[in-house]
Amino acid sequence: MTARPTVFVVDADVSVRESLELLIDRSGWQPKAFASAKEFLAHPRVPAPSCMVLDVALPGLSGLDLQKLVADRTDMPIIFLTGSGDVAMTVQAMKAGAVEFLTKPFRADVLVSAIREALERSWRAMAREAALKSLRDSYASLSRREREVMELVVSGLLNKQVGGELGISEITVKAHRGQVMRKMHADSLPALVKMAARLDLPAGRPAEPVFQAPWPEAASGRSPRAPDTSRASAFRASA
Repeated sequence: MTARPTVFVVDADVSVRESLELLIDRSGWQPKAFASAKEFLAHPRVPAPSCMVLDVALPGLSGLDLQKLVADRTDMPIIFLTGSGDVAMTVQAMKAGAVEFLTKPFRADVLVSAIREALERSWRAMAREAALKSLRDSYASLSRREREVMELVVSGLLNKQVGGELGISEITVKAHRGQVMRKMHADSLPALVKMAARLDLPAGRPAEPVFQAPWPEAASGRSPRAPDTSRASAFRASA
């Protein structure tokens, strides 16, 4: 059974906490209320979509202070409540990622709508994190050589060039490349490149341009032969 989304309420006013708990529960979500930022920080994270309804004015740490402390919790959007409409405070909170900034008293349907939006954001953030974890697990399953091949392939090198970089045959590169595609669940090279970007993999050595020698002697390392001018000299002498 899927856990109900959790709505944290952090407000020093007990009457506000109780009324919000009732509203949240009736809306189908799980309320968890706290009287201070310190109480909330002592509570463990929940394995479900969540958001926070946070009062700006709190004893000890303020609501804005708490927002900074949980800035890494992108799966828990924040809705601010305040008793005064301070424009500068509102701008600061919204720039830091708050979903909404409501002035008390507020309409219940407005808060419910803001909570619904916040929980949708939370669900999307959790889905992204789950996908990234799966990608990291797939990458961790690669052998050291497979990782080397992957990094060079996504940087644009051909199989033959990868083999030259690693000192292995082209056939061996193809075998490792096939294993990489299978373990990473990549159905194409562009898909693998996108995965590497999401993993922030270091870029491999770029392919060097192939120089075509203008004459056979240059390719063999010998000095080019000087042009034969004897015939031309003889022709001028006879003329």
